[in-house]
Amino acid sequence: MIFWGERGAYAGNIVEQQNSTLINEYKDPLSGIKQLAGQTLWYGVPTIVKRFLGYLMNLALPLIFAQPASTADLTQIYAIIPFLNVLFTYGLETAYFRFSQTVDRKKLYNTLSISLLASTVLFTGLLFLFKHKIVVWASLEESPWFVNYMAAIIFFDAIATLAFAKLRQENRPRRYAFACISGVFTMMVIVILFLAVIPKYLHSHPHSLLHAVYNEKIGIGYYLIGNLAGSIVTFLVLQKELLQIRFHFDKKLWREVMKYALPLIIVGMGGMVNDMMSRLIYQHVVNLPPAQAKHELGIFGNIFRLAVMITIMIQAFRMAAEPFFFNQSKGENAQRTYARIMKFFVIACCFMFLTISLYIDVVSWFFKAIHRESWAQGLNVVPILALGNIFLGIYYNLSIWYKLTNRNMTGAGITIIGAVITIVLNVWLIPKYHYLGAAIATFACYLSMMIISYMLGQKYYPVPYARKKLLAYLVIVIVLYAVHRGMVSLWDNHWFNLGTATVLLILFTAFILKVERKEFRRLPVIGKYLH
Repeated sequence: MIFWGERGAYAGNIVEQQNSTLINEYKDPLSGIKQLAGQTLWYGVPTIVKRFLGYLMNLALPLIFAQPASTADLTQIYAIIPFLNVLFTYGLETAYFRFSQTVDRKKLYNTLSISLLASTVLFTGLLFLFKHKIVVWASLEESPWFVNYMAAIIFFDAIATLAFAKLRQENRPRRYAFACISGVFTMMVIVILFLAVIPKYLHSHPHSLLHAVYNEKIGIGYYLIGNLAGSIVTFLVLQKELLQIRFHFDKKLWREVMKYALPLIIVGMGGMVNDMMSRLIYQHVVNLPPAQAKHELGIFGNIFRLAVMITIMIQAFRMAAEPFFFNQSKGENAQRTYARIMKFFVIACCFMFLTISLYIDVVSWFFKAIHRESWAQGLNVVPILALGNIFLGIYYNLSIWYKLTNRNMTGAGITIIGAVITIVLNVWLIPKYHYLGAAIATFACYLSMMIISYMLGQKYYPVPYARKKLLAYLVIVIVLYAVHRGMVSLWDNHWFNLGTATVLLILFTAFILKVERKEFRRLPVIGKYLH
């Protein structure tokens, strides 16, 4: 939980479900999209709640810590964790979905779980062994114990990976949601208590017994402690799935899975480079004194969180989409379904981009209202980051072509290209333009990966995407944002800003409903209002 993832009868049921899906899709081409939408909603609700509650905690940090530099080390830790998560899980989640279509799932789950348990113990031991080097490299000398909690969080989250994948594959979103929410609720309670409630109480009750459980020197480290507690609770909730593991290890199957999964490490690592590198190297490449560099890193970490709406939707979509795409791959209308999914996905992203970019001034007003103006620095780059994240979401949709055609090394190559672009532009632009340079690097990286993946995908696994229409939608929302900024520059008034933002959002909604009226009429809930 990271904030800052009898044989014959069973196989017969799977075939029957797939045949039923294909027949239904033949009758109704949108049936696959309806199914995915429902699954995305089920997986999205716990993801949204988890991320939203986590974001509320992050948003509360300016209320507790006056200076962004106080959160710099935490930002650094949460930039390292995703890299370790990729290494610890080494593509097993995607491989589980891929091989569960053709292999006995019990044997697959046992083999991969044993592999994951052994490697997690090994990698965690290496983290503790090289703790000092990590502390020095990440400039964590002021809080070296952060690495201990980081290692423990990764340990429990990695072990839970396949249990979560099993729930997704078996379409058990309610249990999945319960496990997610249990962890985040635990974290939220601990963080709020130890960062906000208890310190304030002890300030007015200096002789309270709570001094025995509270250590003022830990400070923001309680955020990590809360995260660890949440990860442990999630691990305990998933005990039923974990206890189903049997020590039956199939070497031949494991070698086949590794051949498929290992390139995904490169894909995952490259993806983390593209997503996290700017925060990892920011204070090392920016031409500022260490204290000022930590100050800017804390602000930049907060800026990234403001794109939370798009990243939430992308994560929720991926939870449901990955097993869905593999299940749909044998259908006659698979490519057609993928194209429609892309269209609805881009439309949803456009609405989120407009919501974030048009109402970004509200965030600035909030920080000024609580007298934390320094936290509002760099908000002008949030729309660039949000648009870059849309490109990332489109790339995730496009990437199904190399997973279905077993060209994972090609996918790794695309990610490596993106990583090179990220590293070069960050090193070049951050010293000159600070936040803006890092945002441009993110934007350019995801744009490049999206274009390359589309071109190769159309060669090896052509999908009839509505390219011109989707491009037009993206251009329109960018123009609407530019128009709004132009009007705000002429008259910077709170109510005028909100009013014009709302009018532009309504206009875009009316435009989409008019253009896509026939499609939306066939969707559940929305459709009944358009007849």
